[in-house]
Amino acid sequence: MSLKICFTASSGGHFEQLMMLYPMMKEHNSFILTERTDYNINSKEIKSYNVIQINRREFLFIFKMLVLFLQTIIIFIKEKPDVVISTGALATIPMCLITKIFKRRLIFIESFSKINSPTITGKLMYKHADLFIVQWEEMKKVYPNAINGGGIY
Repeated sequence: MSLKICFTASSGGHFEQLMMLYPMMKEHNSFILTERTDYNINSKEIKSYNVIQINRREFLFIFKMLVLFLQTIIIFIKEKPDVVISTGALATIPMCLITKIFKRRLIFIESFSKINSPTITGKLMYKHADLFIVQWEEMKKVYPNAINGGGIY
């Protein structure tokens, strides 16, 4: 039986890190969840879903977060992933939390750009992830129970 895996990341650098896992995406029944942006995202022929782009500093943050949760729950129910792998950030929080509500596995990979301080999303997901991976040994001081997976680049 093949695992169904959701790979999720916000746009930009988080998405670029996520796509370093493309060989794993090809091996499994996978799909990608990311933010809708003005530029084309290359999902390399892996099924992908685009959700609303969100910024915690914008006026409509609460409204957009509700829309994001609704979009994400619909995708989760449709796809029924066994595992969610996330590289962050904000747009991925609903998928990560829904994953735990439905008692599925969550793997969170802290950003490569963080060498000695946590991301906001990382601090939240550290409490919920079944496996929390850092990319620098120094980050084990911040997340003592994390696994140092080394850089994914």
